[in-house]
Amino acid sequence: MSLKARIFTFIACVAVLFVAVSWTSSEQVTTTATPAKVRQYLYVATPGIRNYLEYGGHGILVFDVAEGHRFVKRIPTGGLKDDGTPSNVKGVAVSIATNSMYVTTLEALQRVDLATEKVLWEKKYEGGCDRLSISPDGKLIYLPSLEKEHWHVVDAETGDVIKQIVTNSGAHNTLYGPDGSKVYLAGLRTNTLGVADTRSHTVVKQVGPFSNAIRPFTINGAQTLCYVNVNGLLGFEVGDLQSGTRLHRVEVEGFSQGPVKRHGCPSHGVGLSPDEKEVWLCDAFNQRLHIFDNTVMPPKQKESIEVRDQPGWITFSMDGKYAYPSTGEVIDVKTKKIVATLKDENGNAVHSEKVVEIHMDGKKAVKAGDQFGIGRVTKALASRP
Repeated sequence: MSLKARIFTFIACVAVLFVAVSWTSSEQVTTTATPAKVRQYLYVATPGIRNYLEYGGHGILVFDVAEGHRFVKRIPTGGLKDDGTPSNVKGVAVSIATNSMYVTTLEALQRVDLATEKVLWEKKYEGGCDRLSISPDGKLIYLPSLEKEHWHVVDAETGDVIKQIVTNSGAHNTLYGPDGSKVYLAGLRTNTLGVADTRSHTVVKQVGPFSNAIRPFTINGAQTLCYVNVNGLLGFEVGDLQSGTRLHRVEVEGFSQGPVKRHGCPSHGVGLSPDEKEVWLCDAFNQRLHIFDNTVMPPKQKESIEVRDQPGWITFSMDGKYAYPSTGEVIDVKTKKIVATLKDENGNAVHSEKVVEIHMDGKKAVKAGDQFGIGRVTKALASRP
């Protein structure tokens, strides 16, 4: 082979090798690309205070928690009254199994697909709808009628009714226990908290009696204690979920009761921090959140935070870093400082009693919180019975 031919052959081989290496490198970049980051969002359903559109309009507003609770988008929803105007939102829940968010209004339950952000179905139920709760596996919904005689047990996939539970208690607030074995049912016409067995879908126990009709309430993660608001009390009462007895009555000190805009009771909203070290309580007349030390029993009042309107609900981020009152402030739980306020795309203040945290991996929900401020300490770690 001549020198010229050998040089040509060498150059050709180098070129082929270069192309092969380039192709291989490109494939490695593609196959080892960093996966999408799981994002922590706060989903806020509006109108979440009666039908007041000035508090955020109509729809589901999404806020990016990691970016200072920055407004991200508005998801259109159903929930219209017969005259075409938006109805009051009564409750929210999330199912990882169906990748859906469920929103109740006075009249109906709607399922919103979190991937497409479309309403998959909206159904009306006998007696209307109130604050729902969903099973930990995301398959069943306990749906109260609107302050009437019964709860519906509903298939989360289809919306079909599986069973009706008649309590004659004025069905209202509903909370699934963390282990999925029990659901706690509070009616406006009774001073006891019903406990339903989720295998038989029957009420198996009553906790109380408390001093008056039960309003918002919460439970600890071990499902041994409940903390309930009652009519006429600026404060809360504590019940033993195992024995069924009332344990303590805790009244706010240093503040007087007065007229309230909504709900008709001095304290409408009580929540446990996820680590269960604190109880946070709403005080409408004084526009305050009162914080109690829950490491002692009965819990001891220790400080208060002023908010911009009359609070009617309180919940927390799953990691316990933030508290979310219905007045739209974002409060750092550790420092007790207001670090942000929720605003919509037009800069308007957002208020809602129906908020829930969802962690999204792309278009898939991988973790979700609860509209209630529930304790998240497991039974094995619980410090008290």
